[in-house]
Amino acid sequence: MKLKFNFKRELKIGAAILVVVVFIAFTERKQELVSIRDVSVKISNFENNHFLDESDVMSLMQVSVNNIRGAKASDVNLKAIEKKIRKDPFIREAELYTDLKGNLIVGVELRRPVARIIRNDGPDGYIAEDGTVMPVSDKFTARVVLISGPYIRKILQQRNLNQTDEGAKLLALINEIREDEFWHAQIAQMDIDSKGRITLLPQIGDERIEFGTPNNQEVKLKKLKIFYKEVLPKTGWNKFRRVNLEYEGQIVAE
Repeated sequence: MKLKFNFKRELKIGAAILVVVVFIAFTERKQELVSIRDVSVKISNFENNHFLDESDVMSLMQVSVNNIRGAKASDVNLKAIEKKIRKDPFIREAELYTDLKGNLIVGVELRRPVARIIRNDGPDGYIAEDGTVMPVSDKFTARVVLISGPYIRKILQQRNLNQTDEGAKLLALINEIREDEFWHAQIAQMDIDSKGRITLLPQIGDERIEFGTPNNQEVKLKKLKIFYKEVLPKTGWNKFRRVNLEYEGQIVAE
């Protein structure tokens, strides 16, 4: 099989690529020479989690807007400012760039909370979708599953649950509950003892669900869903006070 080389076609493709590269370089150079007219903060968040507002982001920049206005984009260290903004635990990502009109765009993506840590001996906190442990905010309260019990001391010692295998499994369980419509509506709280054993507290019903450690979570949740959909409708929602999922292949309900 012979391959035909079309010199003219390859030349056109090469020329087109060169034009694009030159255009991009020209645009970037032009943006560097433009004087900054104003600063615009654009906050991207999930499910309207308003932990921070525009004024908060401006404070995180640690740069006076009056000093930025009129300065050339090339004279402003955008990477350094991005680094300052990213240090905030509520912020997942930050990107600064200038447009051709001379506006400095500050794009910020906020982290999404998936659980709230509650305790009596100190301030509460949040666990983000990526495992980051965040403080609470006086601007916004997220409606998420609650985490309580002695184990939260270990959680608060970490910056991110993914730092340990045990923490990563707990985060996976939290996300599984959040992403499943049934569990998101049914599970209100996770109480965790010092050894990492979890007791689930439901929105409806008085039973305490002894889940155990966050191992084999898919199997345990599958058993629990069968219990909710097939057993409780027949016996009544207030019949049981204790449900144990730790035994392989069975559910113990009392």
